Amino acid sequence: MDPLFLIGFPASGKTTVGRRLAARLSRRFIDLDDVIEEETGETPAALVGRSEPRFRKIEAAALRHILDEAGRFPEGIVVATGGGAAAHGDNLARMRQAGLVVTLAIDPKLAVERAGDVAARPLLARPWSGIVELAERRQPFYRQAHAVVDASLPVEQVVSAVAALATRYQALGPARRDAVLVGLGERTYPITLAASLEGALGHVRPAGRVVIITDDQVAPLWLGPLRAALGDAHAHAPVCVVPAGEGAKCFAQYQALCEALLGHGVDRDTTVVALGGGVVGDLAGFVAATVLRGLPILQVPTTLVAMTDSAIGGKTAIDTPAGKNLVGAFWQPSAVAAALDTLTTLPARQRRAGFGELWKYALLDGEAMWEAVWECAPWALQGGEAPPELIDVIRRAAAYKAQVVVQDERETAGLRVLLNLGHTLGHAIETASAGELLHGEAVALGLVAACRVSHHLTGAGCAPELEGRVVEALARTGLSADFEPYLDEKAWDALSLDKKRVTGGVRFVAIREVGRCLPITVDLTELRRILRPSATV
Repeated sequence: MDPLFLIGFPASGKTTVGRRLAARLSRRFIDLDDVIEEETGETPAALVGRSEPRFRKIEAAALRHILDEAGRFPEGIVVATGGGAAAHGDNLARMRQAGLVVTLAIDPKLAVERAGDVAARPLLARPWSGIVELAERRQPFYRQAHAVVDASLPVEQVVSAVAALATRYQALGPARRDAVLVGLGERTYPITLAASLEGALGHVRPAGRVVIITDDQVAPLWLGPLRAALGDAHAHAPVCVVPAGEGAKCFAQYQALCEALLGHGVDRDTTVVALGGGVVGDLAGFVAATVLRGLPILQVPTTLVAMTDSAIGGKTAIDTPAGKNLVGAFWQPSAVAAALDTLTTLPARQRRAGFGELWKYALLDGEAMWEAVWECAPWALQGGEAPPELIDVIRRAAAYKAQVVVQDERETAGLRVLLNLGHTLGHAIETASAGELLHGEAVALGLVAACRVSHHLTGAGCAPELEGRVVEALARTGLSADFEPYLDEKAWDALSLDKKRVTGGVRFVAIREVGRCLPITVDLTELRRILRPSATV
């Protein structure tokens, strides 16, 4: 039984949840802070007070000792770590390689309220600005856990959520090490990442009947390997093929697919398998959400955009003449299985466009993610076999989205809005281009526009150099940064109909710096003034 590690900000409830979780799972509970105190004779608070660097060395040694001794407990262990353990040295990598890592996510304000007397937590005794800075600095590490659970929920709900994750994790077999888990209680599902379809699908194959939906470009390349990976039981599963491209996300194709599935005699145990990019995933997802009031769907994304964004989170939709994704539903998949080798057949333009979403995640997540995407960037232009490092980049992007989905599944709390970075203008430009631009290309243009708007808006505080840095990054991956030619009246009309519009303007994600973004509302007139100062409004 793999160890289970709880990480997260101080006062997120790691010890309380850990004890109850261990009792429920019949595992041994270990508190890393207790181990440190037993070995040194001093509390972690006292050690930190004298020298935090020295404490971190002691903490890392104690964690290594726990990992070395884990085999003594065949029933398994639950380890509650200190708030900073995952953010220092190679602790996080060691925990991920050894077992399941779960972040208990908490707002810093609630953490301070829970802490009460901060004497035992000296890092929470600092001024509020310092606490916020500490939380922001650690977030990129917390997001690299296998899964995230909202720690603001009642303790028993948190325990149940983590227990469900543990069960799902163990069932993934060898794929579990690189997996991301979207923790939604009974609807928890894995995102598996592997070099091949066989590896990605290994332990998430549907048990019952399947119907495959794909497009006419992907089918000749990957339908055969998909059938082989699904196994002999699905060798003759029916296949529905739609035309490649955004135009397939329409009422006519939606109706045709619904009728095809009903014609194949599907029931509620039939799994829809979506093989393709974002268009196939969105369309098949909406079909699955509505046929018989809901069928399971297994997303098998074959593009970077789908692997890191559209296949995750349950947003399904078709387009209308008024705009993109205006008719749809939230319908979470049963699993997402991403295979790196499917990226080798991406057309060069699709490969480059995928980096539009990756740069978005880099801006959201922070400098470490930015550097990781930067290192993978040559592949965008050169093609060929995807670099092994790309799995880690995809995993980090998927983990970011998974955390947001867990905390704001239906975009009601404001957190999921952050995923729209670059999409406010990007979607409008994409719609107005009438198919000229790919989604990732439009998002890339939207990122540059977001930098410019953020620099000019009071309160956003974006440094002017950031736009140049983003332009350089886009050029490194073969993406255009010149959005101005696309801001015609069609784009502004599309923006006025966008789902992100609210009273007083449109929801917009501003950028303060890499790793610090915030949702704001911008008046459309002000937006036009900033982006087209010479135009007549």
